[in-house]
Amino acid sequence: MDFLNRTQVTMFVFTGLTDNENLAPFLFAFFSLVYVMAIVGNMSIIALVYNISRLHSPMYYFLSFLSLIDIFYSSIITPKLNFDLLFEKKVISFNGCALQFFFYAALGGSENFLLSTMSYDRYVAICQPLHYMSIMTRRKCLHLVSVAFSIGFLQSSIQTSCTFNLDFCGSNLIDHFYCDIPPLLKLSCSDTFYCNMVTVYIVGIGTIIPFLTIIFSYVLIISSILSMTSAEGRKKAFSTCSSHLMCASVFYVTLFVNYLRPPSSVFTSQEKVVAVFYAVVTPLLNPLVYTLRNQEIIRALEKVMQIFPQNLIHGK
Repeated sequence: MDFLNRTQVTMFVFTGLTDNENLAPFLFAFFSLVYVMAIVGNMSIIALVYNISRLHSPMYYFLSFLSLIDIFYSSIITPKLNFDLLFEKKVISFNGCALQFFFYAALGGSENFLLSTMSYDRYVAICQPLHYMSIMTRRKCLHLVSVAFSIGFLQSSIQTSCTFNLDFCGSNLIDHFYCDIPPLLKLSCSDTFYCNMVTVYIVGIGTIIPFLTIIFSYVLIISSILSMTSAEGRKKAFSTCSSHLMCASVFYVTLFVNYLRPPSSVFTSQEKVVAVFYAVVTPLLNPLVYTLRNQEIIRALEKVMQIFPQNLIHGK
């Protein structure tokens, strides 16, 4: 890669999450717990969807891919963050930084479009229930997931190529705890106007389109629910989309707070807390929300918990 030959910086140093040595062990323990819970929770959802026939429907098919994204998404930032909490010097190679940002942006973009796909699925299920299975075929679901991943990785490829083709010949101190575009552009000794515009347009369009898709879908969904004559029918219809709505709300609130803020020369501790929530905690919330709010998932878990002790007794 010729851009590696043009740069004088071969390694970056993070300022890290905190300078408080007394706080670091507590954060290490907390983030380790969050990471383990996120991995176990998301893997459990994938296993349930794969093994329980009751969950072999488009909604849970999309949910399993959402969990898959969250497994890899949390693994990009959290292990490195935890490792850096144990050492005074927090370094990452130029290649490592490029790879970390590439997968971070690719999976974030994929989740963005997958959430909008899930809102479309809920719209069809509630507003066109008689045609649901004929519209949301397995082939169509696979195509929708493929499109979500393709757009996410395409966006990330453009952003990564633009950012890491710049020259970095001055300071290598990244005012953050992971590689992200805003602090990286501050370090470049090249003209960053083009990359700034690319980032604004890609992030803007790539976020607004899925967000508006979700808003429009839920306007139609709520309108359809309110027109139902049965109170029980309204309650059941809303319960089928409440989990997705909560996950999408958390994702977009943290996304907007994290990125749609006035630029500043210093990354404050409050902004780092928001970034931690977005990058580290959010992957844990999806399995928690779907486990606590979704009756099908709860029943599937209860079935597994009943079968598991029996298998142990019979040596299976």
